[in-house]
Amino acid sequence: MSIQAHREYGRFHMPDQRNAEEFTGSSRLARPWLLLLGWVCVGLGFVGIFVPGLPTTPFLLVALWAFSKTSKRFHDWLYNHPRLGPPLRNWREHGVIPVRGKVFAIATMAVSLFVIIVFIASDWVLPAIVGACLLPPAIFILTRPSEPR
Repeated sequence: MSIQAHREYGRFHMPDQRNAEEFTGSSRLARPWLLLLGWVCVGLGFVGIFVPGLPTTPFLLVALWAFSKTSKRFHDWLYNHPRLGPPLRNWREHGVIPVRGKVFAIATMAVSLFVIIVFIASDWVLPAIVGACLLPPAIFILTRPSEPR
């Protein structure tokens, strides 16, 4: 049921039209938490621009999702941002993971597994479990296109 229908039937009251347009369906209890999650992820994504090893796009994708549930204005701001928006649009419209992102993700997984094998594990069980957990995301990442078609 649309927001307008909710307003007409008295189930959902918004003080003005601007807020009604921003509200996209999350519960009143969840909305502040989703907004907080969105802004924390935007902050982490921004830090990831400058800190090697901290990814940017996954945090921004989570922020975009959270904003899609809570605020059309924040969602549209992030999605259309001149610097942060293009990778989000490429992912949403084409399912693209750039080559640089693929290399970084797979290298990070490989280094993590190597550290476990060399410094942490005393037998083969832990590396086997971690390797089995890393394999599906690695396959997913490698099978995504690298540029829009």
